[in-house]
Amino acid sequence: MKTLDDLLGEGVSGRRVFVRADLNVPFDKANPGVISDDGRARAVLPTLIALRDAGARVIVASHLGRPKGAPDPKFTLAPVAQRLGELLGSSVVFTSDTVGPSASAAVQALEDGQVLLLENLRFNAGETSKDDAERGAFADQLAAFADFYVDDAFGAVHRKHASVYDVPARLPHYAGGLVLKEVEVLKRVSESPEQPYVVVLGGSKVSDKLAVIKALLPTVDKLLVGGGMCFTFLKAQGHEVGKSLLEAEMISVCQGLLAEADGRIVLPVDIVAATEFSADATHDVVAASEIPADRLGLDIGPKSTELFASAIAGAKTVFWNGPMGVFELAPFAAGTRGVAEAITKIDGFSVVGGGDSAAAVRTLGLDESAFGHISTGGGASLEYLEGKTLPGVAALEK
Repeated sequence: MKTLDDLLGEGVSGRRVFVRADLNVPFDKANPGVISDDGRARAVLPTLIALRDAGARVIVASHLGRPKGAPDPKFTLAPVAQRLGELLGSSVVFTSDTVGPSASAAVQALEDGQVLLLENLRFNAGETSKDDAERGAFADQLAAFADFYVDDAFGAVHRKHASVYDVPARLPHYAGGLVLKEVEVLKRVSESPEQPYVVVLGGSKVSDKLAVIKALLPTVDKLLVGGGMCFTFLKAQGHEVGKSLLEAEMISVCQGLLAEADGRIVLPVDIVAATEFSADATHDVVAASEIPADRLGLDIGPKSTELFASAIAGAKTVFWNGPMGVFELAPFAAGTRGVAEAITKIDGFSVVGGGDSAAAVRTLGLDESAFGHISTGGGASLEYLEGKTLPGVAALEK
C-alpha cells in the first residue's frame, strides 16, 4: 500500500489531488447549520495541510448524512466548507454540485496550494449504487478531476462506494496518514493485544454488535456490556427490564453467549431507571434485577460504574465502543463518564472505537490525549475487528 509520504516524495506541486475525507460531522439539533463536533474535520487536517503546503491543488470529497441520491439542502456541506477553512486558516472553495458545471469550473480554476470541497457525494445516486456500471460511471467523472487519489476517510472504508472503492482503481492511489494509523491500531488490538484485554461495549442493539462479540470473545479477559444492549442480556438471565430497549429475538442468542463466556461477560448490577426518555423524567437507581415494569433504563448505575472501572483498572489493552447510557442527557451521563475516566487511567493502551463513543469523549469534555487512540470510524472499526474485508482498504492495497 502506497502512502501519502510516497506521493509527497514523488512531488505534487501543480498537480491535482483528490482526497476522500470523512466530513460526516454531527450538527446541533437546536441550531441547524452549527457543527456540534468537528473532530472528523480536524482528523484530516494533517493530510490537507501537507498537500497544500507542497503546492498541490487539493480536491476534497465527502458524504454527509443519508440523502437519497439527489440534492437535499438539509445535507449540504456548505457549513463544513466554512469550518474547514477556519481550521486550515485559509479559505476553501466550495462547489454547488459534485461533478456538474460548478465543480468542473472550480477544479479547472484551482491554483497551487488551494483547497476545494465538492458538494455532498451522496447527492449523486452513483456514489452508493449497488450497480457496478452506475457506480463506475460516477467514479469516471470524479477521477477525471485529478491526477492522484488519497483516501483519508477511515469512517467510510467499509463502504463499497464509488469514491471509496472505484475511484482508486482509476488513479494512482495512496493511503492518508489517518487511514494508516487506524489500520495499525486495529491490527494491534485484534492480532496482538497485550493482556489483560478488556472490551467495553454499549449502544442500543445486541444485533449490531453480535459479530464483533463473537469475534472478540475468544481473546478477551472481560467483556463489559452497558447501554441499551445490556437489557437483552439481563432479560436472558430472567430479569424484568420494564420498558427498556429489548431485542426479544436475541434473548436466546444472549443466553448462548453468556454460557460460552463462562463469566467473562460482565453486566450492570444497577440501573438508572426513568419514567420516560427525557432529561426531566423522574428517575431512580434500582437493582438491575428489579427494574420496575413502568420504567426504562437510561444509564448504568453507580455500583455498575464502579464494577466496570475495577475491571478496567488492571487492563493492559482496552477497546471501547458504545456509550453506557444516554450521555446526551445530563441525568444519564454518569455511567459513560465514569467508564471513560477509568479507561484514561490504565497503564496500557486504549482505543475509543469511534461513533458515539468518540462523540461522548468530546461532549463530556474529557481529555482526548488521555486515550491511546480515538477512531474516526465506529462502523469501520467494528467490521475490521469482525475480520471483514474493508473495500476501501482493499482498493488501496491493489
